[in-house]
Amino acid sequence: MDFLLDEVDLKILTLMQANARISNADLARELEMAPSAVLERVKKLEQKKVILQYNASINPLAVNQKLLAFIFIKVKDMGSDAKIAATMAKIPEVQEIHHVAGEDCFLVKVRTEDSASLMELMRKSLKNIPDVLSTKTTIVLETVKEQQQLVIPKK
Repeated sequence: MDFLLDEVDLKILTLMQANARISNADLARELEMAPSAVLERVKKLEQKKVILQYNASINPLAVNQKLLAFIFIKVKDMGSDAKIAATMAKIPEVQEIHHVAGEDCFLVKVRTEDSASLMELMRKSLKNIPDVLSTKTTIVLETVKEQQQLVIPKK
């Protein structure tokens, strides 16, 4: 899918990614454009699904989500992988699901309170998904860098 973004669009994305709460007036001032033109640009970026959503970044420790783990999941039938992914996506602790190449089929990122709650998630949620053959879990000891921001190119 080609989004055809120009220099102004990329500047808008850079500013909004740094601060999603930036006002339209501040965007217009930074871009030296009329506020109405900037608002129209932002709406078009939303309509074209370039801007997908606006989020608050919350410290996991503040909401007692101390344990971060990555789970590799192998499934029996590759034909059922979309259904399995949809089932996993309904689990609240699952933050990311990636279909991967190699020995395993999925890489899943989860956050839980502690190892006991991770074990409960494994026993009650993941083990009950049909066609899951095996899981390999890696618990994160320390996070050095974690971000959602993308590198936005300059034209």
